[in-house]
Amino acid sequence: MKKEQKIQGSFPHIFEHYQAMPACYQFEKMPIEKLSEEISRQYIYASQSMLVKWIFKTGAHIPLHHHLSEQITWIIEGKVKVYSQGKEFIIAAGEVIVPPHVPHEFFALEDTIDIDVLAPVREDWINQLDHFYKKS
Repeated sequence: MKKEQKIQGSFPHIFEHYQAMPACYQFEKMPIEKLSEEISRQYIYASQSMLVKWIFKTGAHIPLHHHLSEQITWIIEGKVKVYSQGKEFIIAAGEVIVPPHVPHEFFALEDTIDIDVLAPVREDWINQLDHFYKKS
């Protein structure tokens, strides 16, 4: 019987069959997409999910919308007001809100940095079909 070679960071019984390698990126070097004077975003995506950094200036508004993607929103700086299903939520730095598959809209009460994880990937963004909150 052949002895399996141990390679750090791999399972020997999987390694020979699955040769995928992780990709490493510097998130801060990803393009910043300016959607309006008040809203910018950066994102990176894989096959099933995406990581998004929103940069909101005070007064920014993401209109009421919904999508199939589950969304985990973590406010790391600032404060937003979120409306969903007739309720108001004030989410401040350090807090997380999970609006899964429900209508929601955001208002930046302060300059805000918002980190979102979405799954599945927002194909409308990738295909540049998300015009509902872009201002010309």
